[in-house]
Amino acid sequence: MDRYAEFLRRRRWLVVAGATLLMLAMTAGARYIGVTNDYRSLFDEDNPQLAALDALEATYGASNAALIAIAPAGGSVFTREALGAIEELTEAAWRVPRSTRVDSLTNYSHSEAFEDDLQVEPLVEDALSFDDAALARTEEIALGASDIAGRLVSDDGRVGGLAINFALPEDPDAAVAEITDHLHALLDEARAKHPDLDYYLTGDVVLNRTFAETTQDEMETLAPLVFLVIVAAAALLLRSLFGTLALVVVLVFVVNTTMGFAGWIGTVFNPVNAGVPIIVMTIALAHSIHIVTGTLGALRRGLARDEAIAASLRSNLWPVFLTTITTAIGFLSLNASDSPPFHVLGNLVAFGVLCAFVYSLTLLPALLSILPLRTPGARSEGTDLFDRLGAFVVSRRTLLLGSVGVLALVMITGIPRIELTDNWTHYFDERYEFRRDTDFVIENLTGMESLEYSLHAGREGGITDPEYLRSVDAFAQWLREQPEVTHVQAFPDIMKRLNKNMHGDDPAFHRLPDDPELAAQYLLLYELSLPFGSDLNNRIDVAKSATRMSVVLRSLTSKAQRELDARARGWLAANAPGLAGEASGVSIVFAHLSQRNIESMLRGTIVALALISLILVGVFRSVRLGLISLVPNFLPLMMSFGLWGYLVGRVGLAASVVTAMAFGIIVDDTIHFLSRYLAARRKGLPAPEAVRSAFRGVGRALWTTTVVLALGFLVFASSGFEVSWALGILVSITLVVALLADFLLLPPLLMAIDRKRP
Repeated sequence: MDRYAEFLRRRRWLVVAGATLLMLAMTAGARYIGVTNDYRSLFDEDNPQLAALDALEATYGASNAALIAIAPAGGSVFTREALGAIEELTEAAWRVPRSTRVDSLTNYSHSEAFEDDLQVEPLVEDALSFDDAALARTEEIALGASDIAGRLVSDDGRVGGLAINFALPEDPDAAVAEITDHLHALLDEARAKHPDLDYYLTGDVVLNRTFAETTQDEMETLAPLVFLVIVAAAALLLRSLFGTLALVVVLVFVVNTTMGFAGWIGTVFNPVNAGVPIIVMTIALAHSIHIVTGTLGALRRGLARDEAIAASLRSNLWPVFLTTITTAIGFLSLNASDSPPFHVLGNLVAFGVLCAFVYSLTLLPALLSILPLRTPGARSEGTDLFDRLGAFVVSRRTLLLGSVGVLALVMITGIPRIELTDNWTHYFDERYEFRRDTDFVIENLTGMESLEYSLHAGREGGITDPEYLRSVDAFAQWLREQPEVTHVQAFPDIMKRLNKNMHGDDPAFHRLPDDPELAAQYLLLYELSLPFGSDLNNRIDVAKSATRMSVVLRSLTSKAQRELDARARGWLAANAPGLAGEASGVSIVFAHLSQRNIESMLRGTIVALALISLILVGVFRSVRLGLISLVPNFLPLMMSFGLWGYLVGRVGLAASVVTAMAFGIIVDDTIHFLSRYLAARRKGLPAPEAVRSAFRGVGRALWTTTVVLALGFLVFASSGFEVSWALGILVSITLVVALLADFLLLPPLLMAIDRKRP
């Protein structure tokens, strides 16, 4: 190591130049980084729920929609002005790029008997000419129509709705941006023309655009904020201008190299993995701080600058190498995730960790050798702090062992309080217009989550068989009785209305027809009467062998959605076997994502923990010490989740990856502490003195790295994306708890168990 340090000293400019050329070459790839706004990027191609959604969309059309809610200030949508505005907006919606279908309160195809004919017309035409009687009739029909009440008009008549379907290309990003820009411009015009109406925009397409906005926000806002926070923290804790400058240069090199590599391999980011540069930056600084802290400490002891750098490399090379391996293993385990963006996150952070290791042992020592480092101002109280802490832990080891154990048990009892669930409508906080508008629509018009069922008749043309219609109708009625359901759109409702129409609108005939041939004729006549763009292709398959049932839900967690679908499948198995399988739709795909991710990450985390545990046992050449080292690493994870259970009680997609990420990071402190402890033991010191030596040697470095790491991850708390802020807060809590465990639990354990002679 002395020869290596001497080589770096003599070739320092060459090392800096070589590192700079490497960094610039890698950084050139950053221009190839992509950003996607497609929520489907969260799902693996082999995801069975996504495959079922693709099959549903292949039969009934893609679920790419935008929903506009119109709320009059006067409180009722059934006025000439409000209906006229919806009429105008409906006409304009057909001109939105890539629109294929527009459904609204005003263009709802209302059918009724006219002498011996079936008359199908839009519910509202030329609303401004309506008199009070026409308005009252429109309100009565709309609120009594099961097709639209609770979907395109609120049950109380205070809010109207307009739904637009779109045909998106395979690469939807540019199309989504074009569509949403057009919609926002359209609504701005509508607001200017009708200031007494409020407009709210939500839907799948708007969700996609919000994903893109979130990714951009996190890359452009959070990354610079993290940089400022961790550099400021490092400067305050190190108290060395040039030491901090060296760290900043290393950070820039590591992040640029990682992001450039991401571009060269064609990485596409989304909100889940947009935090890659932030995480890499934070962990890279933690690696480098040990070398800078060691150098500054050696300078305080009176060593010359080059000797201090060599001494720091000697004491930190092995621990930094080990922590690089364990951190990389932790992040690489994210490849077990069922969500591809976590693969990108894990692989790029692991690459960044390796880059940090290389730069920390080449560029950083060279910079420290070039920069005019001076002996830091003496602050004996700072050194005494960790010496006193070591003395306190040694003298109170029995008390600490018991009290920390009790505290751990109390915190762990909060784990059963955690509900592992997600709600995609709450992925974004209220700073985003999408979230605010979605909340309004859910509270005042209709739910945003839905279960979609494809109900099979068993043969071509079988959807008009009375037995099939009765089964579907019974299923629809059962669903309407469930407290989680707000609206059910089912094919039998159309047939009931047609049967009534074809019997002179006699309410007594508002029931399913008994004759299959007559029912088929009714359906054919109705389809021929429908205007262009309002056909039933989104409700009936081409062969007329299956129909689509849409079950609109209240704002439910993913767990509640899965439970409702399980109950529905139970009803089907008991009352209509073979009618339908598992529910599909965007909502249920998201509902299964967190559960599938937790199950897949459990396997990956177990493998990662086993590998790290074997490494620790091998490194310390002692099964006993290896097992002891796991206690202050496993326990903080459990304590953090327990605390989260008491404080929040709900965690979703983020929880599935926190364990693997956090374990790979927090084990670093344990490795550094145990390395110093064992070095002291090999010098002949008894366990208590070895503990005090470890506190003196690495106490400040562990404190510094934990503060920097925790602050870096804590910045994620300012994210507007739930996965990011939950991940950041959970990891930050775990890091702090892990440091306390390394300071207050690990030393008493070592002194209690490692009593053999040095």
